[in-house]
Amino acid sequence: MAETKKNIQQTMERLAREIEEHNWLYYVTDQPVISDKEYDELLKRLIDLEAQYPEWRLPDSPTQRVGAKVQSAPSVRHKVRMYSLDNTYSLEEVRQWYQRVQKGLKGESCKLTVELKIDGASVSLMYENGILKLAATRGDGETGEDVTHTIKTVRSVPLTLKKDEGPLPEVLEIRGEAFMLRKDFEKLNQDKEQAGEELFANPRNAAAGSLKLLDAKISARRRLSFRVHSFGILEGGQSLETQWDFLKQAKGWGLPVDENSRLCRSLQEALDYCMEYQGRRDGISYEIDGVVIKVDSLSQQSRLGATAKSPRWAVAYKFPARQATTTVKRIIVQVGRTGVLTPVAELEPVECAGVVISRSTLHNFEEIQRLGIQAGDRVLIERAGDVIPKVVKVVAISKDPHRKLYRFPKVCPECGSALQRKKKGMTQDGETGVALVCPNSLCPPKVQESILHFASRGAMDIEGLGEAVVRQFVEKKLVKDVADLYDVKKSDLLELELFAGKKADNLLQSMEGSKARPLSRLLFGLGIAHIGEKSALTLAEHFGDLKNLQTCGVEDLKSIHEVGDVMAREIVGFFKDPANRHVIQRLIKAGVNMAQPKTLLPGQSLLLDLKFVFTGELESLSRPEAEELVRQMGGASVASVSAKTDYVVAGKNAGSKYEKAKLLGVKILNEHQFKELVHATKNR
Repeated sequence: MAETKKNIQQTMERLAREIEEHNWLYYVTDQPVISDKEYDELLKRLIDLEAQYPEWRLPDSPTQRVGAKVQSAPSVRHKVRMYSLDNTYSLEEVRQWYQRVQKGLKGESCKLTVELKIDGASVSLMYENGILKLAATRGDGETGEDVTHTIKTVRSVPLTLKKDEGPLPEVLEIRGEAFMLRKDFEKLNQDKEQAGEELFANPRNAAAGSLKLLDAKISARRRLSFRVHSFGILEGGQSLETQWDFLKQAKGWGLPVDENSRLCRSLQEALDYCMEYQGRRDGISYEIDGVVIKVDSLSQQSRLGATAKSPRWAVAYKFPARQATTTVKRIIVQVGRTGVLTPVAELEPVECAGVVISRSTLHNFEEIQRLGIQAGDRVLIERAGDVIPKVVKVVAISKDPHRKLYRFPKVCPECGSALQRKKKGMTQDGETGVALVCPNSLCPPKVQESILHFASRGAMDIEGLGEAVVRQFVEKKLVKDVADLYDVKKSDLLELELFAGKKADNLLQSMEGSKARPLSRLLFGLGIAHIGEKSALTLAEHFGDLKNLQTCGVEDLKSIHEVGDVMAREIVGFFKDPANRHVIQRLIKAGVNMAQPKTLLPGQSLLLDLKFVFTGELESLSRPEAEELVRQMGGASVASVSAKTDYVVAGKNAGSKYEKAKLLGVKILNEHQFKELVHATKNR
């Protein structure tokens, strides 16, 4: 028996240390290695053991705190502790929670407020007399990290509260979730991929990493969102009686509140809400991983109180995990546009969250070491953020007696060139390590990816120049760089597969038309590291001509808003490279435009300073083409509809932006009306 007790005590100590390690990985490094459900199971096991053997509970047990401390300065001490929520994974567990609530309220009836559990990062906002003074992460619940400088870049967070009925609170501490919309997360990863950088695994990590950036300009470009869910302090101003009253009042103050929240008069209504959104989760514009259920009455919340870890008056219903297990067939290496090698696990096809997955990026070679993964191993995968397949861990090692440790390649698997080790260093995202890079500018995958990027819709938009055509160009050595595209002749195309006279003529015509694209599209197409579509437009509009940009130094570039030190050095380095300069000279010789259309003067354009929003599918124009037309005529293309929007251009299958425009009374144009407006402006 003594031995059994000793084993139990050792198990409790081991669980406490293991959970603490996962806390550090999740809260400090933003790089969790297990799923939320696995973490919750570890914690629940420790809670159960501590309930049975309270005398062996460690003083610093993770059950006594929310999470590990954030190791960043300056730190912020929360005036009111930020609790985490207890999790449930079945409707029966929710019913059991409600029974405990009823018992705590001595049978008194209660309404429930239900809110979607947004998968982001918890943030506290402190307002004094309606003015935002401080923003902080949750951290360990008692101490967080000051992120005021980054939260101010979140457009949905008001810097000053609106004065609703009655006076504003003297002190108001708001709690909410910072997160990324699905479309913003996808755009961020597209930009990182184009820049040859490591992708974020899911929107939650992207939001948490973006909040902690030192450079607020980078945070601003990542388009974080925010939704309010509760408050910690409310001094002065109007008194509130319920959570539902708070949400309505927060909306009145101009704070962003999730419109999907609902007031339920019974437990069954709350359970129905959980099932409704479990089925609708893929249709929400942001990631959700469950539903939060709260006792609505604030006085009842106060009477129920909290444990050391969680409030008794609220619980989270977590949706089923989207995970699966499969076998690694082999580990291959892909060479990207910038030459960086990325390991990829080829998997036995398996269905996960309604999608058949057969490949998963391993991100970098350090990840292979951390996972200890080899061909033949059985692995747990999940759709991280319900989007990107990710290997979580190895669940069973291959029984193959010849199983060998993965060896890092020394030469490029595509061209045989000796690889170079490029130090990543410490970036604002906390990424460290060494990247393996192929230095050969003629390496086929590098050439192919760079040409595809150059021809993409956001760049030179060469219709018909898809992956199959580019692959033939590279294999037959017709094209070694982007300048070679403009030397391709019809006779060259007719020798390729599936090319007939008309198709060849169309492609040549499209390539010829691409020469007239503005400088911003060319800059993006050249594939300079860290230069996305927006920064390319900023540079093009600032310099006007490529010649002016080529002669700029680092300090000159850094003086431009949105251009940081890393971006400036990459630009200068790109134009100093003799090979790149040679390509540009050949592009000039081919007749490619090197200038940006000048901003029109007042009176020259009917569109000057007007804001346009495009929604739905246009028939005769691509979205980038329509936006470019607006910019060339002095207008602006913006992403969201507001009272300040001048026109919404609605194509087929227009969605929520169309409905919002009608609600706000914004003028709506169909595609024909938009083209008439453009035509009238051109001929003015």
